[in-house]
Order: sequence, then structure tokens, then C-alpha cells
Amino acid sequence: MYYGTKRRVFISYHHRGDQQGLNEFTRLFAERYEVFYDNSLDGHIRSDDAEYINRTIREEHIVGTSITIVLCGAETWKRKYVDWEIYSTLHHEHALLGIALPTAIKGNAGGIIVPDRLHENIQSGYAHWLGAWVTDPQALQTAIEAAIQKSEDSSKIRNDREKMRRNLA
Repeated sequence: MYYGTKRRVFISYHHRGDQQGLNEFTRLFAERYEVFYDNSLDGHIRSDDAEYINRTIREEHIVGTSITIVLCGAETWKRKYVDWEIYSTLHHEHALLGIALPTAIKGNAGGIIVPDRLHENIQSGYAHWLGAWVTDPQALQTAIEAAIQKSEDSSKIRNDREKMRRNLA
């Protein structure tokens, strides 16, 4: 049993494609972390108003957390809401951690395909990347702390990219 202070963690993921990854993450780590995620963005927010959706992401999901973990599966990079959640995370200068799910795919160069905004911040040194799925709570704790330490240098944030307007096919 874990009795330490729980970090407040927001999980960004592709609801339809990576629900199993989220379920496994929650099963493995919910006792250690206060986990927040929203599977309603793809399904329950019925609005065409991008600003309303972005405000909902910021105010109801990102604010109050210290880190966003992006679970990267086969199609995570195609999802506009994942991009918007990363954007809001960076806007609030919160830590950002990407984790490859077992379903992740590799590009032509051999690296795992991740959302562009996440990739830019991994490259700049602001975000932390775990290129393999972890099941060990201590390994995740180490990665979270590394991401939080990296986030102390907000000059490395890369958030100038225009937000995605639609999901990619």
C-alpha cells in the first residue's frame, strides 16, 4: 500500500483506441497517484465551439494537476483533443510526460509516432519521454519526477504550433 502524497496527474489519450491502456495504467498506478482523465471529450461534449472545448479542458481538467501524461498508442498523434490537452498543459507550464503504449507504432526513422506538440517539447528538453510501457511504480515515479524537474525551465516550452482543427484520418 502507498501512503505518500499523491501527485495529481491528468491522463491524455485516444479514448477509442487506447482505453485498454488507460485501464491498465489506472489498475497499476491509481493507488499511488490521483489520476484524472476525461473520456467525455470525444463523446460527451457536444459542441462545435472550439473555445468552449478548450476552456473546458483548461478549467476542468488541467488546472489543479501538476503533470499531464500522454499515453501514446497507434493513433494518438491524430487526435485534436490530445493536441489541445497538451497545449493547455504547456500554457499552464505543467510537466509533460509521454509514455509509449504497447500499441504504439514506429515511423520510417524507427521512432515511435507521437503528437507533434509532444514531440517538439521532447526535442526541446521540456517534456520527458518513456519509449516503453512501464509496470513498475518506481519507474513511473522516477519518470514523473524527471518530467517535473524538466518543467522548471519554461523557456524550453514549444507551444507556438497552431492547434489542430480536426482529427487526422
